[in-house]
Amino acid sequence: MKKICFAASSGGHFEQLMMLYPLMKKNNSFIITEKAKYDVNTKNIKTYYLRQTNRNELMLIINLLINLLKSIYIYYKEKPDIVICTGVLSMIPICLIAKINRKKLIYIESFAKVNSPTLSGKLLYKFADVFYVQWESMIDIYPKARFIGYIY
Repeated sequence: MKKICFAASSGGHFEQLMMLYPLMKKNNSFIITEKAKYDVNTKNIKTYYLRQTNRNELMLIINLLINLLKSIYIYYKEKPDIVICTGVLSMIPICLIAKINRKKLIYIESFAKVNSPTLSGKLLYKFADVFYVQWESMIDIYPKARFIGYIY
Protein backbone atom coordinates (compact mmCIF):
# COMPACT_ATOMS: atom_id res chain seq x y z
CA MET A 1 0.00 0.00 0.00
CA LYS A 2 1.31 3.44 -0.92
CA LYS A 3 1.88 6.00 1.80
CA ILE A 4 0.33 9.40 1.06
CA CYS A 5 1.21 12.76 2.54
CA PHE A 6 -1.66 15.25 2.42
CA ALA A 7 -0.28 18.79 2.70
CA ALA A 8 -2.04 22.13 3.05
CA SER A 9 -1.67 25.37 4.89
CA SER A 10 -4.32 26.40 7.38
CA GLY A 11 -7.70 27.90 6.51
CA GLY A 12 -9.41 27.29 3.19
CA HIS A 13 -6.55 25.26 1.74
CA PHE A 14 -6.83 22.86 4.68
CA GLU A 15 -10.62 22.69 4.33
CA GLN A 16 -10.19 21.71 0.67
CA LEU A 17 -7.63 19.08 1.64
CA MET A 18 -10.03 17.54 4.16
CA MET A 19 -12.54 16.99 1.34
CA LEU A 20 -10.16 14.16 0.45
CA TYR A 21 -10.75 12.46 3.81
CA PRO A 22 -12.33 9.35 2.20
CA LEU A 23 -9.06 8.89 0.28
CA MET A 24 -7.06 9.44 3.47
CA LYS A 25 -9.06 6.73 5.28
CA LYS A 26 -8.50 4.19 2.49
CA ASN A 27 -4.73 4.63 2.45
CA ASN A 28 -1.75 4.80 4.76
CA SER A 29 -1.89 8.58 5.18
CA PHE A 30 -0.67 11.49 7.21
CA ILE A 31 -1.29 15.25 7.12
CA ILE A 32 1.07 18.21 7.20
CA THR A 33 -0.51 21.58 7.93
CA GLU A 34 0.23 24.81 9.74
CA LYS A 35 -0.30 25.25 13.46
CA ALA A 36 -3.10 27.81 13.64
CA LYS A 37 -4.52 29.71 16.60
CA TYR A 38 -7.62 27.57 16.31
CA ASP A 39 -7.99 23.80 16.50
CA VAL A 40 -8.40 21.84 13.30
CA ASN A 41 -10.19 18.52 13.00
CA THR A 42 -7.92 16.02 11.28
CA LYS A 43 -10.36 13.19 11.98
CA ASN A 44 -7.79 10.96 13.69
CA ILE A 45 -5.29 11.05 10.81
CA LYS A 46 -1.68 11.41 12.01
CA THR A 47 -0.84 15.12 11.70
CA TYR A 48 2.34 17.16 11.70
CA TYR A 49 2.36 20.92 12.16
CA LEU A 50 4.56 23.57 10.58
CA ARG A 51 4.76 27.24 11.46
CA GLN A 52 2.21 29.52 9.84
CA THR A 53 3.95 31.45 7.11
CA ASN A 54 2.93 34.69 5.47
CA ARG A 55 5.07 36.25 2.76
CA ASN A 56 4.44 39.73 4.22
CA GLU A 57 5.78 39.04 7.71
CA LEU A 58 9.19 39.92 9.12
CA MET A 59 9.88 36.34 10.23
CA LEU A 60 9.32 34.92 6.72
CA ILE A 61 12.87 33.67 6.09
CA ILE A 62 13.24 32.20 9.59
CA ASN A 63 9.85 30.49 9.38
CA LEU A 64 10.67 29.10 5.94
CA LEU A 65 13.96 27.68 7.19
CA ILE A 66 12.31 26.13 10.24
CA ASN A 67 9.57 24.66 8.05
CA LEU A 68 12.17 23.33 5.63
CA LEU A 69 14.00 21.53 8.44
CA LYS A 70 10.73 20.17 9.87
CA SER A 71 9.66 19.04 6.38
CA ILE A 72 12.94 17.18 5.87
CA TYR A 73 12.48 15.46 9.23
CA ILE A 74 8.86 14.51 8.49
CA TYR A 75 9.69 13.29 4.99
CA TYR A 76 12.46 10.96 6.11
CA LYS A 77 10.49 9.76 9.12
CA GLU A 78 7.35 8.94 7.10
CA LYS A 79 8.81 8.24 3.63
CA PRO A 80 5.66 8.99 1.60
CA ASP A 81 5.28 7.65 -1.93
CA ILE A 82 2.92 10.45 -2.93
CA VAL A 83 2.36 14.04 -1.79
CA ILE A 84 -1.05 15.57 -2.46
CA CYS A 85 -1.02 19.31 -1.85
CA THR A 86 -3.60 22.09 -1.98
CA GLY A 87 -1.00 24.79 -1.16
CA VAL A 88 0.46 27.18 -0.18
CA LEU A 89 3.80 28.70 0.85
CA SER A 90 4.70 26.56 3.88
CA MET A 91 3.96 23.37 1.90
CA ILE A 92 6.45 24.07 -0.90
CA PRO A 93 9.37 22.37 0.92
CA ILE A 94 7.60 19.00 1.37
CA CYS A 95 6.55 19.08 -2.28
CA LEU A 96 10.06 19.78 -3.53
CA ILE A 97 11.63 17.25 -1.15
CA ALA A 98 9.29 14.61 -2.58
CA LYS A 99 10.29 15.51 -6.14
CA ILE A 100 14.01 15.46 -5.29
CA ASN A 101 13.41 11.93 -4.00
CA ARG A 102 11.55 10.99 -7.21
CA LYS A 103 8.17 10.63 -5.54
CA LYS A 104 4.85 11.57 -7.08
CA LEU A 105 3.51 15.09 -6.52
CA ILE A 106 -0.16 15.87 -7.05
CA TYR A 107 -1.14 19.53 -6.73
CA ILE A 108 -4.71 20.81 -6.56
CA GLU A 109 -5.00 24.53 -7.31
CA SER A 110 -7.23 26.49 -4.97
CA PHE A 111 -10.98 26.60 -5.51
CA ALA A 112 -10.74 30.36 -4.87
CA LYS A 113 -8.66 30.85 -8.02
CA VAL A 114 -10.94 31.25 -11.01
CA ASN A 115 -8.91 33.48 -13.36
CA SER A 116 -5.43 33.78 -11.86
CA PRO A 117 -2.85 31.40 -10.39
CA THR A 118 -1.54 31.18 -6.84
CA LEU A 119 2.18 31.80 -6.41
CA SER A 120 2.72 28.27 -5.12
CA GLY A 121 0.63 26.91 -7.99
CA LYS A 122 2.81 28.70 -10.53
CA LEU A 123 5.94 27.24 -8.93
CA LEU A 124 4.69 23.70 -8.33
CA TYR A 125 3.05 23.44 -11.79
CA LYS A 126 6.59 22.90 -13.10
CA PHE A 127 7.19 19.97 -10.75
CA ALA A 128 3.79 18.30 -10.30
CA ASP A 129 3.23 14.91 -11.87
CA VAL A 130 -0.48 15.71 -11.93
CA PHE A 131 -1.85 19.25 -11.57
CA TYR A 132 -5.59 19.67 -11.02
CA VAL A 133 -7.69 22.80 -11.36
CA GLN A 134 -11.20 23.25 -10.00
CA TRP A 135 -12.39 25.76 -12.58
CA GLU A 136 -12.37 25.05 -16.31
CA SER A 137 -11.19 28.62 -16.97
CA MET A 138 -7.89 27.77 -15.23
CA ILE A 139 -6.90 25.48 -18.12
CA ASP A 140 -6.00 28.68 -19.99
CA ILE A 141 -3.42 29.43 -17.27
CA TYR A 142 -2.27 25.84 -16.75
CA PRO A 143 -2.60 24.14 -20.17
CA LYS A 144 -1.35 20.73 -18.96
CA ALA A 145 -3.67 20.72 -15.94
CA ARG A 146 -6.65 18.44 -15.52
CA PHE A 147 -10.04 19.95 -14.73
CA ILE A 148 -11.66 17.94 -11.93
CA GLY A 149 -14.49 20.23 -10.92
CA TYR A 150 -14.89 21.26 -7.31
CA ILE A 151 -13.67 19.11 -4.45
CA TYR A 152 -16.03 20.84 -2.03
